[in-house]
Amino acid sequence: MADNPNDLHEHKGMSRRTFMKNTGLVAGGVVGGGLIGGLLTNQLQQKPEVQTATDNGQIQDARVFFSRGQDFDILAAATERIYPKDDSGPGAIELGVPYFIDKQLSTEWGVNAKEYMKGPFAVYTTNTGNHNITKDQNKQGPNAETQVPAPTPRYQTKMTRSEIFVTGLRELDNVAQKEFGASFVKITGEQQDEVLRMFEDGKVELKGIGSKNFFNMLLQTTLEGAYADPVYGGNKNMMGWKMKEYPGPRASYAAQIEVEEFVKLDQQSLRNYQGH
Repeated sequence: MADNPNDLHEHKGMSRRTFMKNTGLVAGGVVGGGLIGGLLTNQLQQKPEVQTATDNGQIQDARVFFSRGQDFDILAAATERIYPKDDSGPGAIELGVPYFIDKQLSTEWGVNAKEYMKGPFAVYTTNTGNHNITKDQNKQGPNAETQVPAPTPRYQTKMTRSEIFVTGLRELDNVAQKEFGASFVKITGEQQDEVLRMFEDGKVELKGIGSKNFFNMLLQTTLEGAYADPVYGGNKNMMGWKMKEYPGPRASYAAQIEVEEFVKLDQQSLRNYQGH
């Protein structure tokens, strides 16, 4: 896929390392502004890291939401094309991004448990003669031309995030079958890119959410899985942080605050501050 995962149309001229340095989606920003947050303990007292089953992958690499393996395989392939492995470091699969997304979809975030889920929703406006006809987004008609956002700055679909992911991933597979005669996981990387671009450009009809919205959610969660604290299931072995030389959450930088040169610190996870 393109080196810059924020724009699938850019294939050359910017390495992933350059993208990571220039983007505002640094590790702290992703955790604070994304779907995660809220797991920090009240006692920020550093404790020795404990080797658990999560550390060797026995728990971290286990599906908890996707019951159909094919859906998870499509997710893994798609995230790897968005965030591929290269000479800068590991890709989405090696970082555990698919398992991160799987775990988030099984939480309250995945079912929109704490969000207002009533109307008005986004609508489609069509012009027929001298009449303006508005249709619910889930009742798209052949004459629908312009998507008009509902007058509220909030979630604007009846679908939960878990429903969006299942629907979107299966439509990725349907488009791959239609365009290239094979499932998404079996077509070439370049063909997978082409399918993803169709979603990015909104060229695929995806009822209830829109293919562009699904792609943006897939892109966002892929980046979050690469840079979130490993306690959430992604950023395996803190490899995402190591690529950015981000040390992880620290209770204090008092020992380094007056040092003029750059201080490289070993990465630490939230597990360092949790009890046994």
